[in-house]
Amino acid sequence: MPDAFSITRMHDETTQAWHEPRGRIESETEDLSSVILAQHRANFDLWHEEDKARDPEATDHEIAEVKRSIDRLNQRRNDLVEKIDTELLRSLEEGLRSDTDTPLHSETPGMMIDRLSILALKIFHTREESTRETATDAHRQRNGERLTLLEEQRSDLAQALDALFRDLTEGRRRFKLYRQMKMYNDPELNPVVYKSKG
Repeated sequence: MPDAFSITRMHDETTQAWHEPRGRIESETEDLSSVILAQHRANFDLWHEEDKARDPEATDHEIAEVKRSIDRLNQRRNDLVEKIDTELLRSLEEGLRSDTDTPLHSETPGMMIDRLSILALKIFHTREESTRETATDAHRQRNGERLTLLEEQRSDLAQALDALFRDLTEGRRRFKLYRQMKMYNDPELNPVVYKSKG
């Protein structure tokens, strides 16, 4: 079982590295930490793709292309959340198996790790705004306050994730793999797509 501190540290380190020139960090392996890294990369790419859609000078064509890219990245993000949960369930089955009488946790570890990933991105960009020299003092102060709140929220979530990991390992809680069942990328499930082909 991983621990939340190592996950948040990896999120912070890679977020910093990816913002630097030639800062690509990828893993060749398919272990759990590599899946968590890939999931964070999907959130990182999604964050910056969404920024492009907000560019007031973007053309309609550019926004349409960005929207398609966002859909693909969001699908990847959700697929990787499911893969994190699949890997965790596999590791639990190899060790301690909980029965169906064990209380069910409604939010999966993968969903919590996804939230930690997004918080890492918010913290990085809020920290930038809290020190931006071209901003006003009021702007920097407001973002400094936001940064404190975001860090507190992440700390709370990380502690909750570690508590869940302990409960899972010791058989006090269980979780299920919840499929996202996204429909918008499936040409056979999205009526706008399949009607256009008919």
